[in-house]
Amino acid sequence: MAGRAVASIGECMLELSGAGDGGWALNYAGDTFNTLWAIRALTPADIATDYVSAFGDDPFSAGQLEFFSKAGIGRASSPVIAGARPGLYAITLSGAERSFTYWRNDAAARQLADDQAALDKSLQNRALVYFSGITLAILTPQSRGRLMLALDRARQSGARIAFDPNYRPRLWPSEQDARSAIADALSLVDIALPTFPDEQALFGDSTPDGVAYRLSAAGVGEIVVKDGENPALVVAGDVEQQVPAVSVTAIDTTGAGDSYNGGYLAARLAGFEPVEAAKRAHKVAAATVQVRGALAPFETLRGAFTPA
Repeated sequence: MAGRAVASIGECMLELSGAGDGGWALNYAGDTFNTLWAIRALTPADIATDYVSAFGDDPFSAGQLEFFSKAGIGRASSPVIAGARPGLYAITLSGAERSFTYWRNDAAARQLADDQAALDKSLQNRALVYFSGITLAILTPQSRGRLMLALDRARQSGARIAFDPNYRPRLWPSEQDARSAIADALSLVDIALPTFPDEQALFGDSTPDGVAYRLSAAGVGEIVVKDGENPALVVAGDVEQQVPAVSVTAIDTTGAGDSYNGGYLAARLAGFEPVEAAKRAHKVAAATVQVRGALAPFETLRGAFTPA
């Protein structure tokens, strides 16, 4: 393993969430950032965590980077692009279930892989590199190629590569484009963290076992198939085990799967075996859905992660 540092690649957006009084609260979130947030909360301070993306030079981007810094999250060699700005989304809730409206077509993060040298540098000396299907979806095919090259180089240098396919149909030109890009990515993946309904929608898998079998056949050695409130399926080496979820009353399910991924990866970085990591991840996700927005306070995540 090349080092102890962690990098997560993707798009962190401006998040507008209902403040409960008819107003809106401004936060920062995005699937791969939400996962890194949990990893930052749950790993020792001397393990560097960097969010690898591209950023604008507007006041909102400056506020975003200041937010990162206060949380102990760096940006590695990610570029700041003159005239660019971050994407934006708004959350509306029906009970605890959420829906999203996006403004992201010209977001700076779409240029995160334009500079191969900067991207390679951002992924150097990493113990773990994480990305998602959304990371792939916001990039052009040429940029995805540069990302795959950087991931391959990081992996050859000792990094473990973790991936959540996180299929979002609206981001892809077609299902075939999504299937092809995700299949290419899986050839570089050590740890896969798919969600069963996403995989069923894109690949037609009829059961979580079917998802795990397909990813194993693609060469992925460690797989956790999430399935909402149902048990997660862990397949790693000789282990194949269902791990029950934690039952709680959800307030807001935004970021639940992302925080699960962060809890799982933090546990694996700490040396826990996959089944124990999945148990801790369920607790982290359960804590997240009991607060509003995608990012639970660090103290909340730590309390859930560490058994009493």
